Amino acid sequence: MTTGISATPASRPGPPPTARPRPRRRSTGLGDALVLMGLPVLAALALPAAFAGGGTRRWFGGRAEGQRAEAQAAKDAAAAAFYELDTAQRDLRISVETITAVDDSPAARRAVADFEALGRRIDEVSQRYIQAVDAHDLDRVDLEASAAARARSELTAAKDELARVKQELERFGGSLGPLLGKAETQLARVAPAVERARQALLAASNALDAVRQHGLKADDLAARLAALSPELTRLNQGAGQHGVAPTLERAERVQREAGAIAAEAERLPERAGEIDHRLVSLRTRAQALTTRAGQVEPVLSELRRRFAAACWQDLQHVPQQAGESVRQAELKLREAQSAREAQRWPDATSLLSTVRALLNTTDEAVSAAGDRLTRLNAVQKDPEQEIQRTRFAIRDAQRLAMAGRATPDPRHAGPLDEAVARLDRAVAGLEGRHPDYWRFLTETEAVRRTVTDVVGRIREERGGGTAR
Repeated sequence: MTTGISATPASRPGPPPTARPRPRRRSTGLGDALVLMGLPVLAALALPAAFAGGGTRRWFGGRAEGQRAEAQAAKDAAAAAFYELDTAQRDLRISVETITAVDDSPAARRAVADFEALGRRIDEVSQRYIQAVDAHDLDRVDLEASAAARARSELTAAKDELARVKQELERFGGSLGPLLGKAETQLARVAPAVERARQALLAASNALDAVRQHGLKADDLAARLAALSPELTRLNQGAGQHGVAPTLERAERVQREAGAIAAEAERLPERAGEIDHRLVSLRTRAQALTTRAGQVEPVLSELRRRFAAACWQDLQHVPQQAGESVRQAELKLREAQSAREAQRWPDATSLLSTVRALLNTTDEAVSAAGDRLTRLNAVQKDPEQEIQRTRFAIRDAQRLAMAGRATPDPRHAGPLDEAVARLDRAVAGLEGRHPDYWRFLTETEAVRRTVTDVVGRIREERGGGTAR
């Protein structure tokens, strides 16, 4: 890519001088000679003033000097055109570099290629201008009128060519308007984004200092903040080195992560209080579950005495499982307490979540034994209530299936008919000396789930307008 008009300082002509003094001429006793030639005294007195300030240049008359002046004027005009073109090229290069720093689209790449082509064109006309300047020495004492005229012609042509290329450059610059506007808009976002990122980092650092003043450690947060230091270095290096889009993305990420660190630091005292509360609450719950787990064995004893084996065999493991789960929960509670004292907040939170899961599982198992006995007692006393509850659900689904129809849809009638048959079989299973009440309960629950699924499908189909 062309980096500028390729004229060296030595070959670039300077701006035209404002005055061009003539060389001084040496005295030759011209006054005495004029007296001897019989010239009037007044003329003799006037001639020294005419030759004052003269030099060694030969006198060729008014025509040669006029051509020299015109050539010098053409040289000055060409020099001015040269500098104007050079300035315009430098200004436009800034615009192109602004675009390339932001935009990598095909249009931006074409603009770069067009600017490089213009740069080569500028180099060509600049070289011809410099050659024209170097080819003619307008200060020669013996410069002839024809040489001066030729110099004026060549320098004028060089000036005109420089002006034409400058016009091409200006037209090209005008075509960059949309791309340049977009690039400048993007660049205008960089400084505020970087500043927001810096402010977010400062806020995070201040939040960590405030936490430490309250006696709380935040080593994990401090490590996360330290990890952002290289990103801040890259932001300080600027978009010129890393590009606008990556710099904006990096600034937004730093701001987001620093904001999260600050928020966690500000919440740390509250988080410590929550962990302390959970430690006390879960410890109390573990103690209560230990008491409840000790009551499971009497419940199982009653189940074995009054109901068939199928009603309680799946509960045999509950006492042992409950005791083991409570012991594991208590062990994790002690580990959570140690983590809390060491202010390892993530570890303490994770351990407390494990304790809660263990106690939830134990609670469900212990409750299952008591719930089983309660439900079996109810169905043994009055199975008809469970039967009627299930029949009502089936009849309600059948009415919905027949609503607005002469015959039910087989997709709905089939599962409902099977539900009726399953209920009849479950009721028949209650006959005998030791009925399996638990199987009866699980069957009626399964029948109601099936009926609920059918009702849901009917309503979905009719809501979607697919029912016939």
